[in-house]
Order: sequence, then C-alpha cells, then structure tokens
Amino acid sequence: MKENSVFAKIYEYICKDTGRKNESSKLIVVLRLLILSMAAYSLLNCFLIACIRDVRALAFAIFSLVLFILSFVCSYYWSSFASYCILNIYILTWTIANVLCFGWNIGVQHFLTTLLVFCFFSKYRYEKAKFIYTGCLLVLRLYLYYYCQSHTPVFTLTPSLGNYLQIVNTFFVFLTLALTAYIFSADSQELEGKLIEYNRQLMKQANTDTLTGLYNRRSTIEYLDDLLNNPENQISICLCDIDFFKHVNDTYGHDVGDVVLKKISETFRKELPQDSFISRWGGEEFLLIFPKLNGDEAVIALEKLRQKIKAIVFDGVIETFTVSLTYGLVEYDYHSDLTTILKEADEKLYLGKESGRDRIIF
Repeated sequence: MKENSVFAKIYEYICKDTGRKNESSKLIVVLRLLILSMAAYSLLNCFLIACIRDVRALAFAIFSLVLFILSFVCSYYWSSFASYCILNIYILTWTIANVLCFGWNIGVQHFLTTLLVFCFFSKYRYEKAKFIYTGCLLVLRLYLYYYCQSHTPVFTLTPSLGNYLQIVNTFFVFLTLALTAYIFSADSQELEGKLIEYNRQLMKQANTDTLTGLYNRRSTIEYLDDLLNNPENQISICLCDIDFFKHVNDTYGHDVGDVVLKKISETFRKELPQDSFISRWGGEEFLLIFPKLNGDEAVIALEKLRQKIKAIVFDGVIETFTVSLTYGLVEYDYHSDLTTILKEADEKLYLGKESGRDRIIF
C-alpha cells in the first residue's frame, strides 16, 4: 500500500490511538473496523428497506446508521474500554430492536455470536465474567426466538426482501467474525510460529554438529537404539576416519582442516543413498548407517564414495592436497547389542589403518 494513497490515509486514521496511556491499540482498531462494518451494513439496509416504502422502517435504519457513525467518531475521544462497553450495549440494543421490528427470519440475531467472539478475544483476563456474559447472550437469543414465535414483527417484509436481508446479515456476520478472529489471532499465530521455529532450531542444535551440519554422537546413539530395537531390514554400519588428519591440521592449519571436514560431509550427503544416516562421531571420525543395505551393498556404496573423496583437491594455500578415508564396515546380525556392533566397527577401522589405510574392511 502506497504511503500517500487514500487507502493508506484511511488505514492510518483508523489505527490512530485514543491518546490515553496504557490503551490497547489493537482493541481500538478492531472496534473501529467493527463499527465501520456495522455502519456499512446499516447503509445497505437503508437502500433495501426503502423498497417497502415504510417511512418508520426507513427512519429506524437511518437512525441505526447515524448511531454507528457517531460511535466511530466518539471512539477517538473515549477510552478503549468505554468504547468496547458502549459498542456492546449498542449492538445488543440494536439487535433486539431489529428482531422485534423485522422478525427472526432476517437473521440479525446472529450478530450476538460476533459479540461473543469479540468478548473472548478482546480481554485476556476476567474469565468468569466472559462465561457469565456468554450465558446472558444465550438466554437473550433463546428469549428472542420464543418471543418471535408468538408475536408478529412491527414491520411486514415481503418474502424477497426478507431473503435479501438474510443474505446481507449473513455476509456481515461472517465479515465481523473474520475481522475479529483475524486481527486478534494474527499475533498469537505469529508468536506460535516463531516458537515452533525456535524449538526446531534448538532441536537441530541439540542433534547436529555445528561445523558439518551432520548428526552428532548423541542423536546417532538414539537413532541406532531405535533402529536395532525394531529392525525391519538388513542394517549396515560403517565407522570411518580421515587418514593423517592431524598432518592436515599441522601443515595447512585448522581452518583448512575445517574446510576438509565440511567438504567431506557434503560429499557424504551427496553420494550416499538418501536414507543413509550420516553423523560426525567425533573429531575426524564419522559413523555411517545404512538402514536398508546388507554388507555387500554397503561396500559398493562406500567404494563409490571412497573414489569421490579421493578425487577432491583441497587448497592448502602453500599447495594443493588430497585426503583419503579408511572404513570399518559391519552388518547387523540381529542379536548383537549396540556396544558390540560399534566395537566391531572400530576394530575393523583399526585393522584398515594397520593394513595401509584408504580401504574398506568388511
């Protein structure tokens, strides 16, 4: 919305506060929007009621319109609470008068629902008073219904005009309900969304390694516990380690070492099967879990990975270099516990280191 447009100026005028301290700006904005909606409703009713050519009915509609306009103007001078109370009293009185004048079938009694919703949204305290008010609105609605069963309305409407008024009432009831619910719930929904996102970030930080973005040791153990307790497929687990990583840090610096860790982690995510669970086990060690691969299938995936990593050329500033990994792979036998499996993977990794590195031991 352009700052100098007519709509922008109208919106700015509606949002203007009362100038009093400790006033709810949101409450007064909703009040004014509701009053404007009711004024628009009354204006439309003036045109519709003019069709029956009843001067008294038209005068009633015009009088309703004038009162809503006056209420809107007074909202800039009254406190928010005073405006809220007066609007409630006026809509209650106006609803009763409309039902008595035009009957039950035009649907004006549905505006009591708007007052009910407005009451619960507008005040964050006074729960007891809210439920008492709810009971009063319920009793009033039931009374008006039974009253209309035995009394004829003051003004007689044609069936077509009654249908038009029912449509208009339905539209404005939904409009006022939507305005109230939207404005009052927008902030709470935004806050709830931020809270969900904040919790998601906390969960991510708790479960992932900060440098590589891979799962950390704690989340990996939780995942393995669940996986081994409910094995649905063959499971292969690989413990791997960057060869001579201390030499990389000592020669090229820890910043370059961090680049190596991040690049290898990125290669894991890119090259391994999508359902693989990839974690940084600690330092330069990684634990790879293949929940649907047997040992032979895992060897094929790891061999492809091994070749991809060896082909990566790193910039060490003083020179370029490459790195390799050694892999210790085990296949779950459906009866060993987590400690036994990890110990077996570690032993195979150690065997790979002792036998020359840059290889897969299965």
